Amino acid sequence: MADEVPNLSLGSRRNEDIALDMMKFIALTTGYGKTGAPGPGFQGATVGKAEEYAHLLLELYDRCLRAVNGKK
Repeated sequence: MADEVPNLSLGSRRNEDIALDMMKFIALTTGYGKTGAPGPGFQGATVGKAEEYAHLLLELYDRCLRAVNGKK
């Protein structure tokens, strides 16, 4: 049992973690899902309610995870 070491090297990350960081980066840098007028660059959807904002972030995370996994 002591010889069983996961096949992970130092610095390797799970796809879910990579997708989460990608989602955070996109949401923070673009204002994705925020209320008000969108800024320059990538134009994300704008919403008015917290529930709608959370739903959009979950959809964005799903899209990021599919991209990391190489799926459309």
